[in-house]
Amino acid sequence: MSLDKMPFVNRDVSWLDFNQRVLQEAEDENVPLIERIRFLGIYSNNLDEFYRVRVATLNRMIVYGNQAAKILGENPKTTLKQINKIALKFQVRFEKAYETITKQLENENIFILNENNLLPKQQNFVLNYFNRIIRPTLGPIMLNNIKRFPSLEDNAIYFALRMEKSNKEIEYAIVEIPSIILPRFIVLPKIGNKKYIILLDDVIRFNLSSLFKSFHYKKIEAFTIKITKDAELDLDNDVLQNDVEKIAASVKKRKKGKTVRFIFDKEMPKEMLSFILETSKTSKDGRIVAAGRYHNFKDFIDFPNIGLKRLEYKKANPLIHPLLENRNSIFSVVDENDIFLSYPYQKFNYIIDLLREAAIDPNVKSIKISLYRVAGENSKIIHSLINAAKNGKKVMVIVELRARFDEENNINLANKLKEEGIQVLFGFEGIKVHAKMILIERNNNKKVVRYAQIGTGNFNERTATKYTDVALITTNKKITNEVNSVFNFFNVNFKRPNFNHLIVSPFNVREKITLLIDNEIKFAKNKKRAFINIKINSLTDREIISKLYEASKYGVQINLFVRGICSLIPQKKGWSENITVISIVDKYLEHSRIMNFCNGGKELFYITSADWMTRNLDNRIEVGCPIYDKKIQELLRINLEFHLKDNQKARHTNSSISTANCDENPLKRYKLQQEMEKFFTKNSKFVQM
Repeated sequence: MSLDKMPFVNRDVSWLDFNQRVLQEAEDENVPLIERIRFLGIYSNNLDEFYRVRVATLNRMIVYGNQAAKILGENPKTTLKQINKIALKFQVRFEKAYETITKQLENENIFILNENNLLPKQQNFVLNYFNRIIRPTLGPIMLNNIKRFPSLEDNAIYFALRMEKSNKEIEYAIVEIPSIILPRFIVLPKIGNKKYIILLDDVIRFNLSSLFKSFHYKKIEAFTIKITKDAELDLDNDVLQNDVEKIAASVKKRKKGKTVRFIFDKEMPKEMLSFILETSKTSKDGRIVAAGRYHNFKDFIDFPNIGLKRLEYKKANPLIHPLLENRNSIFSVVDENDIFLSYPYQKFNYIIDLLREAAIDPNVKSIKISLYRVAGENSKIIHSLINAAKNGKKVMVIVELRARFDEENNINLANKLKEEGIQVLFGFEGIKVHAKMILIERNNNKKVVRYAQIGTGNFNERTATKYTDVALITTNKKITNEVNSVFNFFNVNFKRPNFNHLIVSPFNVREKITLLIDNEIKFAKNKKRAFINIKINSLTDREIISKLYEASKYGVQINLFVRGICSLIPQKKGWSENITVISIVDKYLEHSRIMNFCNGGKELFYITSADWMTRNLDNRIEVGCPIYDKKIQELLRINLEFHLKDNQKARHTNSSISTANCDENPLKRYKLQQEMEKFFTKNSKFVQM
């Protein structure tokens, strides 16, 4: 089969469709009101990152002409036009959703004010707040007095100021809105039952005449602008620089990246826009976006709830694991049972407890861990590792320096760990380390026992309360010995390891997935039951998609639960009648990756850190782990069944368009995450989790 001729959705168009599903949550009146405005923030943050990475990459590819089309499967100029068209269409919906939400907030006695509708008492509060808190942070740049337009920061928002003198002469200025160092939302004093919020932007607007009072301007107008820069790293091939130096230098260069999007307040006068574009040397093409009054909507992720509790989701309360709670030792529990954890439904603290116990256990010899993203400077994982080193344990940490937008944090982390005497290793050129592994070696009755944790999510206590992930802790030698082989590869990387149980990128994952699909095809050809259930974040690899199409043609029933990008087109006649694609966007970010194959009735289950994208299969260190414990297999089966039953948050893909699968009058309203919470609440005392 020609990979170029099979049905295939452009990955960037598919990503925009995913972000539309986030926008749908903001539009859904069944979602708590404060959460809806926060979903607008998530949508905006996603879109910013998309432009910084994907649109920047497409712009870079344009110079390669026809060669770029061969690499991408489509002319990058064509894709950019599609992106701009779709993004503008969604922008209209976004602004309408914001307008609707603000009106509904008023029904809850919550009012978002601007500088024009403040009462006298509120004006005094805003004036005092500005003088005490905001004024010292502002540094206007008078554009008429400088030769070169100032360099604007990627994550910041600015006011472009139009200032008119009494003689009608116009001057322009730029001032950064200090939303990075100050709260974007300021809660004003209540008046009766009414509660008020004003944005930082509008507090500044209200006080502009005060900021420029020595100039005696007749009129000052403020229009928000924002730029998005190319965020891809350019790594120099300087043999005299080590990896840390190269990435640190590249992160600095990122701040000077090329502008890939310029957003401005659509109320800005044309002559002012022309002046700014010309003096900033911003090209006038489809990347110039007219938008609303407020930019950097990502700040709305933290929009405060000053109303009733029902206006936001109930705070997560992770449940206990019955075998781990009130135990004397996690090691003694794992000696007897494989342990399976499901976040955020269960406590992530058990992983921190495992490392803390290892740090002070005299029988522990060494700790090895791979880190991609951690919870900042105060990470409890990092504290536990440092404590282990201080207790004389041999600690080895694999740090991925190229974790996008966390490069600087991870460089600082690596240096901090080295200062504590911890062995720090990095990935290889062209290959990121995305695996989620811990390996602890411990003396147990004069034997060395290995304890391994293999999971789907980062060792990050913050995201563990927001992302759905799973993890296995085991002493099974089939698994622990191969986890040890993965870690050893970082020390002896000229020797390719062999894996009989783990599925490890870039060594055997593509081959193993192909064999597992071929196995289902074989059963289907012999008229036996054959099915595949896959839960991942993204599916774009053409070879794997081609193999799934082949399996569908032979009658293999395939359910794909893909939260994000999906380039496969389901339900297409002659190609994928037996494939269902479902995406779920809800309270938590669906992040776990699970694979289930019928295998002639002897079902196979795996958890993995890898999505089915070419980069994950061929250009990363990823680890997938078989689940041999029957009780844990049953938990994974229940998880997948709950996905299929969801009739509230599940979007079924038809052709290349996603539509919500919310039944008008279902016999039972079924939400995956709600049912998972009920399941763990009901069974936390009785079953292996």
